[in-house]
Amino acid sequence: MTEVACPGWRASWVNAWLAAVGATVLDGRLRLRWTAEAEPTAVLASDGIDPVAALAAAWPDARSMGDLPIARSWRDTPPLPRGVPVEAFVARAGSARGHRYAWALSSTMTDLEVDREGKVGHAPFAPPVPRGLTLHDRLVAVHGRVASPGERIRESMAGETDRVQGNGLGFDHTRLGSLGDRTDPWVDPVVEVLAFFGLALLPARGDGVVRLRGTADARVRQRGSLPAAVRGEPRAFHWPAWRQALDADAIDALLDQWNPARPRAWDRLGVHTGWRTVPYIRRGDSDTTRTFGSERL
Repeated sequence: MTEVACPGWRASWVNAWLAAVGATVLDGRLRLRWTAEAEPTAVLASDGIDPVAALAAAWPDARSMGDLPIARSWRDTPPLPRGVPVEAFVARAGSARGHRYAWALSSTMTDLEVDREGKVGHAPFAPPVPRGLTLHDRLVAVHGRVASPGERIRESMAGETDRVQGNGLGFDHTRLGSLGDRTDPWVDPVVEVLAFFGLALLPARGDGVVRLRGTADARVRQRGSLPAAVRGEPRAFHWPAWRQALDADAIDALLDQWNPARPRAWDRLGVHTGWRTVPYIRRGDSDTTRTFGSERL
């Protein structure tokens, strides 16, 4: 196996964790493990090929990104704005069945949570942003900022990439400046694109109840979401770091078996560390910022 260390992809940074997992989704030849240091980082491996070269070759082009089933306009189906009517979601899901990226729908929204206006709920990793931009709008924009995938991927893995201005997918806490200034948000475009593909292993769901008040988003659960540490806070996403090199299918199986509440059983799964998300505390009613920090378990 050929391995590449990725010190820039820290397991405690949820976007980087999603990105490392997304790399294995994008190229099935890649395997992922995490170092057992105080600050675990990703290590990508593949058999007989440089993982960076493999990932660069698998990097999606603009056409495939435009053809994702979560695009505003897609084939002969009704449009999907930010507020998605349940009828539009059902039509899109039926048309996308069998599509390579059909999971893009089920990992970002669900018709098992519908508000009183008949709009489906969005997953925690598909938060709202200003101007009504959809997750697909944001993804396409940040994807367009990666001109030379091979070079940018290697720089991102090393933690040496040049960030670009923008919100990316919209939940990376490292994009923000300090509370004392008004600097623009900056993101690592490689991490943002790969993090989207990491969502393939995190389907969203609800309990099938129509909400009579508010939005359905608050009730949507994403795989790995468990009750928060503090009563009244949203559910927290939990994720592990493991020592053995796993492909996407094996990671999928591990997430089925890993229980964050039973640390004594982690070792038999190869898990050595875990975290949960900590939500951003808004500075006022007009603050629309959405980010996730992390807390070690």
